[in-house]
Amino acid sequence: VRSGPAAPTPIDPSMVMRYYGSKEGLFAAAAEFDLRLPDLTAVPPARLGETLVRHFLARWEGDETLVALLRAASTNPGAAERMRGIFTDQLAAAVATFGTGTRTTGRRAGLVASQILGLAFTRYIVRLPPMVDAEPEELVSWIGPTLQRYLTERPEK
Repeated sequence: VRSGPAAPTPIDPSMVMRYYGSKEGLFAAAAEFDLRLPDLTAVPPARLGETLVRHFLARWEGDETLVALLRAASTNPGAAERMRGIFTDQLAAAVATFGTGTRTTGRRAGLVASQILGLAFTRYIVRLPPMVDAEPEELVSWIGPTLQRYLTERPEK
């Protein structure tokens, strides 16, 4: 009778490819990720956009996990679903804290996510030279006002 831990079950790489598309897809499906969004109620309303751009640049540049998740999400449905869940749940909750109407909270969060994910994709995945070469503060000055508009202005009808 043998005692002690059981030998690990070998993983067939073809099964990883079948269900997850790649090792990155498997990782993304299993990853728990906290965006660690700042408390937006503590941010002056006129600085919400720049605060979020700074925050996300710091997160993307400080954690390869989020870059791997974005890379996997571009080709793997499971990873894309995971990314949607992270941004939908966490970003919408943060946007809701500063008093947007329930009707527009999801839309505002989605618009912010479109900018943040587009920035991340061009800077960290595609590595588009003008985006890679830009200093973080330059990106804040360009993208911050767009996020500010998404977060605080009333949509035109």
